Amino acid sequence: MTGPQRIVCLTEEPTETLYALGEQDRIVGISGFTVRPPQARKEKPKVSAFTSAKIDDILSLQPDLAIGFSDIQADIAAELVRRGVEVWISNHRSVDGIIDYVRRLGALVGAAARANTYADTLASGLDDIRSQAARLQRRPTVYFEEWDEPQITGIRWVSELIGIAGGDDVFPEMARESLAKHRILADGSEVVRRAHDLILGSWCGKKFRPERVAARPGWDAIPAVRDGELHEIKSPLILQPGPAALTDGVRAIAAIVQAWAARQS
Repeated sequence: MTGPQRIVCLTEEPTETLYALGEQDRIVGISGFTVRPPQARKEKPKVSAFTSAKIDDILSLQPDLAIGFSDIQADIAAELVRRGVEVWISNHRSVDGIIDYVRRLGALVGAAARANTYADTLASGLDDIRSQAARLQRRPTVYFEEWDEPQITGIRWVSELIGIAGGDDVFPEMARESLAKHRILADGSEVVRRAHDLILGSWCGKKFRPERVAARPGWDAIPAVRDGELHEIKSPLILQPGPAALTDGVRAIAAIVQAWAARQS
């Protein structure tokens, strides 16, 4: 077996990808937020969160590689590097970036051929959903909310998946911002002004409360609120930049969009 033999996954997407590639035996530790695949929580010790990690526990596992994601985990990565652990921090934010991530991770563990096949399957699934969306008589405008206090709009891969599923993100310019703090809506009235058809909520780590959203001052003027079109997308399905978003996540969005479109006819 080539490549790293003892991998600590600091976020969910490397865990899900390695299991999908049949390389789960390499994993010796995972994020406590991991829910996919469910057997990972039963089989692997939990050694990290998003912004913190049990460094001594990780070191006790004698990893030869730790894999994390983005600036969110920069401090964890730096400490592991100082303690002699090799670290790969991916920084992808787009749909194409997720697919490329699968290919790169597969190559890293000596499973390039399987990873390329899996990545091609993910891309093909998106093409199928895109084809279905092309048959819609009307595309809904969509406001995606990643957090409520403060209100944070969706990141780039979420915006792109909304488009693939047949909707149009009403804040595409903000989706290009990689950091959540740059996607904070300073003025909620701007959401009202954009008068969207659907509200999708995915509050990371807590349940979406549509009644609270609908009760915001002035939001009763939004078509989505007026028509009761407020829907939750479970955060593990859409907020991790990995296979979940490109499969169950986008399918959940597409189902909501298709149902909305059917009600317009």
